[in-house]
Amino acid sequence: MVPSPLALFLVLGAAATALAEPLRFVDCGSKDGSIQEVNVSPCPTQPCQLHKGTSYSINVTFASKIESQGSKARVYGEMLHVDIPFPIPEPDGCKSGIQCPIQKGHSYSYLNKLPVKNEYPSIKLIVKWELVDDQDQMLFCWKIPVQITS
Repeated sequence: MVPSPLALFLVLGAAATALAEPLRFVDCGSKDGSIQEVNVSPCPTQPCQLHKGTSYSINVTFASKIESQGSKARVYGEMLHVDIPFPIPEPDGCKSGIQCPIQKGHSYSYLNKLPVKNEYPSIKLIVKWELVDDQDQMLFCWKIPVQITS
């Protein structure tokens, strides 16, 4: 019996998914939550190559250690230990895949986009992504190295 192209595609896709590893990141102060996984897509290798004029999908799975009515994301480009604010289209975590109010002990998938504008310089830097609760405490904070390219 010869496998169909669709069956072969599904098997290869499942194998590729099984081989995919979550992104390596540095936790930079998650106090009120714990990060389980960070994914940036597409980012097949690290440092992530971020191409100007492209938008990247961010997916962070985390567990909350507290209750909070809401959450807010802050994103920075870190260069020479200086945080430069990086605008994102939707800073409200409750509009980014998180069902609010946030409950203690529950896991959440935070989903957002990271647009890389054409006017950004071609440079290596660290992306720092924070999600804070109602008390301005860190639900999560992670950092990854990136290279912005044309």
